Amino acid sequence: MSRAVRFDQYGDVDVLRIEDVGPPQPAADQVLVEVVAAGINPGEISIRSGLLHDRWPATFPSGEGSDFAGRVVSVGSSVTDFAIGDEVLGWSDWRSSHADHVVVPADHLTPKPLALDWIRAGGLFVAGVTAYAAVRAVQPTVGETVVVSGAAGGVGSLAAQLARNAGAHVIGIAGSSNEGWLRSIGVTPIAYGDDLAARLPSGVDAFIDTYGGGYVDLAVKLGVDPSRINTIIDYGAAAKAGAKTEGSTAGSDPEILAFMANEIAWGRIVLPIAAVYPLESIKDAYTELAARHTRGKIVLSLELPASAGRQPASA
Repeated sequence: MSRAVRFDQYGDVDVLRIEDVGPPQPAADQVLVEVVAAGINPGEISIRSGLLHDRWPATFPSGEGSDFAGRVVSVGSSVTDFAIGDEVLGWSDWRSSHADHVVVPADHLTPKPLALDWIRAGGLFVAGVTAYAAVRAVQPTVGETVVVSGAAGGVGSLAAQLARNAGAHVIGIAGSSNEGWLRSIGVTPIAYGDDLAARLPSGVDAFIDTYGGGYVDLAVKLGVDPSRINTIIDYGAAAKAGAKTEGSTAGSDPEILAFMANEIAWGRIVLPIAAVYPLESIKDAYTELAARHTRGKIVLSLELPASAGRQPASA
């Protein structure tokens, strides 16, 4: 049997449960992966609570999770790019990665670099490809000034570093406790809060919003061209301003995932890990994520025993 997260109705973390299910079987173009680690993401909270029902409705019983990394245990008859035993990372479009086993199309996978650890590999997909798409949408160039809101979060931290690697001067909006860490990755920190517009410099060329809550309006107020504002969360404000909303859907490509995996594996980008939880502690993991003060990613380890509880991880 295989453990899998399920929920039967919209609600808070209390609707989540873990049940034993039969391992899924791959179709001709699919691959069955034994999951080692799987990330959790803010969008999954919104889906589970029903806030995104109009955009991404759930069907019940629903599984959960997109990110994962693991080992191939079976391949469909037409799959030639992967073999049993391969170490891979990838994504599920079917809300099913929070489980011991996941089956996905072969084109949703990429080989895991040897230098990339399981935890970062398992938590990479949503944050990695979303950050890539968001930065690509605003097209930063050498010498420009780019502002990133939520710059210490999973998506924001990666987006800030991608923009930095493009040669831009990056200003990261985050809590004051993240000031030292942001400086360590080459980002100029600025604390969120009162008078933020007055504390930001003039001449901002592009704005990447990973947090919501008024940052699109702030970017417009700063005079940023709407074609160079991208939000991954505030769709209403983007529609009003004419800003972009490119995120995980625009970046869902195995080549983009492979690029991000190698950037992290070889240290050109840092993916901070806030904590690691066993699957049985999934309610605690989402409760921590919902507080919206984590630095980087929270990841589930399918290899941790239930008794392990929260494992703090170094950024």
